[in-house]
Amino acid sequence: MSAHKHKRKKTRLYRNPPGSAPGTLSVDPDSPAPKIHAFAFGQDELFDQEIDNADAIREILAKYPVCWINVDGLGDLKTLAKIGEIFSIHQLALEDVVNVHQRAKVDQYGKHLFICAQMVIPGERLSFEQISMFLGANYVLTFQQEKTDALEPVRHRIRNQVEHLSHPKADFLAYTILDTIVDNYFPVLEDYGERLDVLEDEIIEKADRVTLTKMHEVKRDLLNMRRSIWPMREAVTELFRDPTPFISTDTNLYMRDCYDHVVRIMDLVATYRELCSDLMDVYISSVSNRLNEVMKVLTIISTIFIPPTFIAGIYGMNFFSTPSPYNMPELKCYYGYPICLAAMALLTISMLAFLRYKGWLGTMVESSVQAKGEGI
Repeated sequence: MSAHKHKRKKTRLYRNPPGSAPGTLSVDPDSPAPKIHAFAFGQDELFDQEIDNADAIREILAKYPVCWINVDGLGDLKTLAKIGEIFSIHQLALEDVVNVHQRAKVDQYGKHLFICAQMVIPGERLSFEQISMFLGANYVLTFQQEKTDALEPVRHRIRNQVEHLSHPKADFLAYTILDTIVDNYFPVLEDYGERLDVLEDEIIEKADRVTLTKMHEVKRDLLNMRRSIWPMREAVTELFRDPTPFISTDTNLYMRDCYDHVVRIMDLVATYRELCSDLMDVYISSVSNRLNEVMKVLTIISTIFIPPTFIAGIYGMNFFSTPSPYNMPELKCYYGYPICLAAMALLTISMLAFLRYKGWLGTMVESSVQAKGEGI
């Protein structure tokens, strides 16, 4: 069991001390320094490179019809404040950016739309990363806790000008990023579906404490996935149902498709959680069945050998018969020992016949064979 213990990193859900003023910014000292990457494109041109100075963002915004500014890392408060000043980000929104583990939500400010989502990161231990996105008239600004490859398909589509991304529309770019975040849940859920199939086979063959630990890990991960995807439905619903000047009618149709994906993911998570609970019941039943089989065999063996043990106990007292004829007269019997063995054998056979007559012996044999065939 100790081999499956993991050191869990302490997670701070909120970095500001209680009573802090609204909009107080406090960054994680362990977070990497921000790296700014700019994607700016139009019909026939593309700007794709990292930016060392945040002031260069102003020039890019003025030159290109659609700009995607991606910031990887939240470790430098001055850089984040500078970016917030360039895009006129409200302090409350910037506070939500640096204080990760936020619920998925949509907030509308004067010059932009703030979208917060939790992106799943597959690996040996399932983890989640907050994506903070600001949608403006001609830009999309995203903040990530650290650099990951989850949004690389979007970058690939921009570089190759695939589909609608060749058209200068910031709202469709925001949809593409959000849809990629949502679709990343599908391969992770497929992996957990396969893990549940393997666990089902292990439980049927031979369940042990290691299998139980794996089941608890899967159940915990599915619960965390539900916590991250459940608020996403409300956020995406707000994007395509509530009218906003930042999302056009054409992009609104794609937002509906994104909503369908979120609902499918929620259904899969709910199904896998129910399956995990059912497997837990199967595990408890298999352990109980094995215990019942062991107790049944031990009980029958004890029942068979109780009468011979009783006889052996009586004649093991060895009272001498000279002082009284009631003290073990069988000690002088010439065939006493064979008669005693024959009586023990007769009692054992009688007990077996009685168990067979009651049907208990056949049930025990049948259950043992079935348990052996199922690998219990």
